[in-house]
Amino acid sequence: MNSFTIDDIKIGDSASTKKVFIEKDVLAFANISTDKNPAHVDKEYPKKTMFKKQIVHGMLVGSLFSAIFGVQLPGLGSIYTKQSLKFIKPVYFGDEIQAKVTVKELNHEKNRVKFECVAFNQKNETVIVGEAEIMPPKEVINHG
Repeated sequence: MNSFTIDDIKIGDSASTKKVFIEKDVLAFANISTDKNPAHVDKEYPKKTMFKKQIVHGMLVGSLFSAIFGVQLPGLGSIYTKQSLKFIKPVYFGDEIQAKVTVKELNHEKNRVKFECVAFNQKNETVIVGEAEIMPPKEVINHG
């Protein structure tokens, strides 16, 4: 696990993570979030929709950004302050999603870092775009 202060971070720095989303993940998220929309949890309902099959919750996919911020960049001790997400394409069960964040702005006075957030599937199709603002730790945190 990493821990970077704003002084350690440069514009253009990036980090990423990958995950294959399976039905078990979606059902667990539906229970935790209480979002049991049939587009996510019902095998038959989506056949009548534009998606034709079950889709992964957008916020579940978006949570990959949180994983990056919490353990990679800035990492331990960082605090999420803002996030915007635009859902471009659906994510289906079995899709492998890579989420990537890139530093686009540093505000040393307020100790804030703005990131571009992008997620894409195994076909290299963009599924989510957004922006996040993170407050990195004031001091490096050593874990372990």
